[in-house]
Amino acid sequence: MKQIIQFMKRNYKFILPIILLAGILVSFNFRNQSDPEKDRELLQVLRYILSQAHYQPIAINDSFSEAVYHDFLDILDPTKHYFLQSDIDEFAHFKEDIDDQILRNDLTFFYTVFQRYEMRVDESKAYYKEILTKAIDISKDETYSVDYENATFPKNQAALIQVWQKQLKMRYLGRLYDKEQAEKDKATSDSTYTQRSFQTLEEEALDKTLESMDNLYDRLEELTRDDWFSYFINSIAAQFGPHTSYLDPKYKKRFDISMSGKLEGIGARLQKEGEYTKVTELISGGPAWRAGDLEVGDLIVKVAQGDGEPRDIVGMRLDDAIEYIKGKKGTEVRLTLKKVDGTTQTISIIRDVVELEETFIKSAVVEKSEKKYGIINLPKFYIDFDHKNYRNSATDMEKELKSLKDEGVSGILIDLRNNGGGSLKTAIEIAGMFIDKGPIVQVKFRGEKADIRYDTEKGEIWDGPLVLMVNELSASASEIFAAAMQDYKRAIIIGGKQTFGKGTVQNFYPLDRYSRSGKDLGFLKMTIQKFYRINGGSTQLKGVTPDVIVPSRYTYLEVGERDQEKPMEWDKIKPTEYHLWSVYDNYTESIQNSRNRVLENPQFQLIDNNAKWLKEGQDDKIVYLKYTEFKNDVKSREAEAKAFEALDDFSTNLTFNSLQYEKSLMEVDSILAKKRDVWHKNLTKDVYIDEALNILQELSVNSRVKLVKN
Repeated sequence: MKQIIQFMKRNYKFILPIILLAGILVSFNFRNQSDPEKDRELLQVLRYILSQAHYQPIAINDSFSEAVYHDFLDILDPTKHYFLQSDIDEFAHFKEDIDDQILRNDLTFFYTVFQRYEMRVDESKAYYKEILTKAIDISKDETYSVDYENATFPKNQAALIQVWQKQLKMRYLGRLYDKEQAEKDKATSDSTYTQRSFQTLEEEALDKTLESMDNLYDRLEELTRDDWFSYFINSIAAQFGPHTSYLDPKYKKRFDISMSGKLEGIGARLQKEGEYTKVTELISGGPAWRAGDLEVGDLIVKVAQGDGEPRDIVGMRLDDAIEYIKGKKGTEVRLTLKKVDGTTQTISIIRDVVELEETFIKSAVVEKSEKKYGIINLPKFYIDFDHKNYRNSATDMEKELKSLKDEGVSGILIDLRNNGGGSLKTAIEIAGMFIDKGPIVQVKFRGEKADIRYDTEKGEIWDGPLVLMVNELSASASEIFAAAMQDYKRAIIIGGKQTFGKGTVQNFYPLDRYSRSGKDLGFLKMTIQKFYRINGGSTQLKGVTPDVIVPSRYTYLEVGERDQEKPMEWDKIKPTEYHLWSVYDNYTESIQNSRNRVLENPQFQLIDNNAKWLKEGQDDKIVYLKYTEFKNDVKSREAEAKAFEALDDFSTNLTFNSLQYEKSLMEVDSILAKKRDVWHKNLTKDVYIDEALNILQELSVNSRVKLVKN
């Protein structure tokens, strides 16, 4: 079972830090003024590169201007608790003028809006201090909507203060509820414990809310005007798609840490997403992976050391947040998360040494109905271009396939769930291990003919039944591999409604190369290529639709490329010539039989009901500010969650074992043995693995056709 120390089935409306943070990361009094000439040069270089090298450049016109206008205001004040409507009315004349300013390297819009923003943020310090130095009335029957997208700006200062009162009260009630529940839990576990009075808890909750606000505003002083100019530049870059962004010199270094370094202590890679610290990858075999509670897409909002007081990290710089999360082996860190499903969850992780060895491919063997089947977990398509002799996913896959053949398996299942991609080269090589030879993917630069990438090695390493597992987080190179196997009808694909849908390639451009002044202008990450399947369709936006669609917790949630801001559209080009594998006896029948089993499986039905319930909770944006109603709302959600506890009870009677070569390694490596034991136990409780094996068991190869083919 997951080691959850506190789990509250609350809608994301109770993730209280969002009420203050995206717009709070700002410096006062234009500390550390930047060089206006450098800013104008940056704007000019950015405009030039985007127009000349982006895969799909867009016109800088009035529509572009209005989009930048709204995006920048939303970055500054997403919860509409700084600007007044009169400010917005005053800014309105910029809506169709920003494009003209960009073309003449004019920064008037940025200066005007940001100076007003500084003033409003400075005024807000008095609001929260005044509100949080008095007792808060928790008996008043009122509500607050966190539907910020459709909210309007306050008409006057009185209305603005009312917004602050409700937002701070919402934050306070969350702390009060947590403290009250903690007292009850202590009393339950220790009969000698005397619970503190509710009045004491109220006072502590108020003090902690004020303290967290003070800490938040202290961090404001660390940021410069340059930090917010970068956000303005990004509001321009963002119009070209979700994967085009600007990184100033200091943030490029932090980005590199988040993308290529490992987060010491828990085994997760993080990156900044707006005001949040987002989990982008779990290191297979690491502490977070073993605990099982942290997921890709989770947002970390609070961090506590052991039993210490949680610290808000929303709005904190990435490297500062990492300092709180990482720590010495054996110590405990508690993370409060905004889950991808919209709930709040506090989890415990015991820090450990993170070994990158576990990011590599691994295999297991399982016996089902007197036949052996191989399961290969491929967490990413890894390669080291700097060291040619270093292991990569293609050479490792070849080793695993040959070892599984030696084990006498009748079919192979490859698990690509949560595989975010990686090396296109290794994806092509791996795909070639399952077909004779032929095209795998088409890669297209802007305005050029598609480049067809081939597997040129004749013959297959594995020519038996093949099933691939994907989910909504399988992206990029994993989508290329799955798409090729589907187009050839080489494998049956099973998974969520579709894969992530990232069919584009990005590159980094150091902008100082284009600087006439010689100043470091930072970097631009920009889309330069697009992927297309061999059937001509792009993997962009639509991803890969599995042959057998199974419900998942992501079914109704917004987690894919299609849910990003301004994603590049799907399109189709000329298909390339390829020949179907055509060796299966019952390819179509196996797919249909699996679909029927999924429809009749009560576990999948429960998963689907849970996914619908999670979506309903995510869409509920009303917060009750009367404490009794606040608690009732939380408890109601927790009671509803009990209907889904059976999801954790599923188990098969299957036994998973390591391959022979690995068993010899485990005899002298007890840590490896423990890691494999955890993985094998997880496989026994995985209903998706169970159904994938059912497909593999049924799928048969025509031995006569296979003999002729070879």
